[in-house]
Amino acid sequence: MPTTPAPPLSLPVTGGGSTDDLALGTGTDGRFTLVVFFRGLHCPVCRAQLSELDRRREDVAAAGVGRVVAISMETAERSASLVERWHLDALAVAHSLTEPGMVVLDADGTVFWTSVASTPFGRPPLDDVLAGLRLAQEAGYPVRGAA
Repeated sequence: MPTTPAPPLSLPVTGGGSTDDLALGTGTDGRFTLVVFFRGLHCPVCRAQLSELDRRREDVAAAGVGRVVAISMETAERSASLVERWHLDALAVAHSLTEPGMVVLDADGTVFWTSVASTPFGRPPLDDVLAGLRLAQEAGYPVRGAA
């Protein structure tokens, strides 16, 4: 739920280390942390979304997102393969989780925004997400959906 602390997320990252090393939701390098949970190597929609995030890292940073982490539902081997095949040079890609979606954490570690989808289509376009985060940062737009 928005405004609640995000649960701890400790997953292995391709190339070594874990999400514990990434300072998720601490405000390091920018107010927001964008966490994208995705299906995996077989999903062309996932590939397009992650490739866009990797390619547009300057736009993402300008929206106040200091860190982007992609989390695959795949094994370590398949996750390493998709990083190589999809040319994801700037994204940290963790693996071994089971539910796709997108979460934005605020600098205090609380949940700012979530979107969970049971299908690969219907995901919010990156431009919409970035416009919303820019508004939130520049205008002090409050979190919505808190209990």
